[in-house]
Amino acid sequence: MKKAIQFGAGNIGRGFIGAILSENGYEVCFADINGSIINALNESKEYILEVVGKECKEIKIKNVKGVLSNSDAVYNEILEAELITTAVGPNVLKIIAKTLAEAIKIRKRHETKSFLNIIACENMIEGSTFLKKEILNYLDSDEKVYLEEYIGFPDSAVDRIVPPSSETDDILKVRVEEFNEWIVDKLKFKGEIPKLNGMVLTDNLMAFIERKLFTLNTGHAITAYLGVKAGFSTIKESIENLDIRDIVVNAMKESGEVLINRYGFDRVEHGKYIDKIVARFENPYLVDEVVRVGREPLRKLGYNERLIKPLRGTIEYNLKNENLISGIAAALNYKNESDIQAVELQNKLKNGEFETVFPEITGLDDKSITDRVHSKYLDMRDR
Repeated sequence: MKKAIQFGAGNIGRGFIGAILSENGYEVCFADINGSIINALNESKEYILEVVGKECKEIKIKNVKGVLSNSDAVYNEILEAELITTAVGPNVLKIIAKTLAEAIKIRKRHETKSFLNIIACENMIEGSTFLKKEILNYLDSDEKVYLEEYIGFPDSAVDRIVPPSSETDDILKVRVEEFNEWIVDKLKFKGEIPKLNGMVLTDNLMAFIERKLFTLNTGHAITAYLGVKAGFSTIKESIENLDIRDIVVNAMKESGEVLINRYGFDRVEHGKYIDKIVARFENPYLVDEVVRVGREPLRKLGYNERLIKPLRGTIEYNLKNENLISGIAAALNYKNESDIQAVELQNKLKNGEFETVFPEITGLDDKSITDRVHSKYLDMRDR
């Protein structure tokens, strides 16, 4: 049986990537520091995946086991693996890099000539490339040569929402939404590329990274900020408001025109993708609070982030952007005393001139856009 290691045995690891690997015939060894979960995996050798949406179902994920990621036993597993995936969070990649570097040294000492591909399945751009750079810090020149010959680091883009689990005594059972997307750069594999149902290969990963950023992330943020302004608590409540829904959908269409111009996405198919995103926001099983989605507004208003980057695209291609402007104005109006960035944002706007503060926050120095955002911001503020 083919063997894979999934670093991270949390809800994303078990509910998304680990499940895909198992369903494609791999024995999946989960590596994690949570001893309770590792013990449960080794005792049961399977777990339940609860898929919720229009059609709810339970899937039994089999051929699984676990190993403590901070134990020497993990190296034996890596020696036998042909695929390693991660779902640990961007900040933890630096930690597991040392473990993976030591495993690569062991593979070299054993003169292992088989290929190994390591795919970071994180909510970050070029996560695998980042992980590779961190691993290289622990290798000498000969070990680096070995890595370049036998170890691949394909970057990927992942998308699946894991809502709060239902009440259960089963610590392994995990609940996920129906939608999932795992897109991997086929140009960075070493050796034969595995053919996995659930993994989509591409030679233009950035197109799909921006598709997610400009659609899911843009729409999610705007729904949250407009929802807070309207007094709603959840994304579902917000998107069901027709006024909010109109702005959100049209903002995603505006950002979609950027994608169509930049990457040649089919307009009809992208429209269907937008419909899927809206349906996800409406999922009654996803109790997603607007304050969670809207948190850290200064980051979300960054130059390469979900609100400003698509707006920049509309400027580049001379496209409509009225609804994106409304979404950005809503973000600027976001108030939350328990959110440090929200407090800082409001202090900046209170104590400075908008014409100076807006370019400072967003990195976008365009007077015409600044004036339009300012007008919409004042209109929303005074309601």
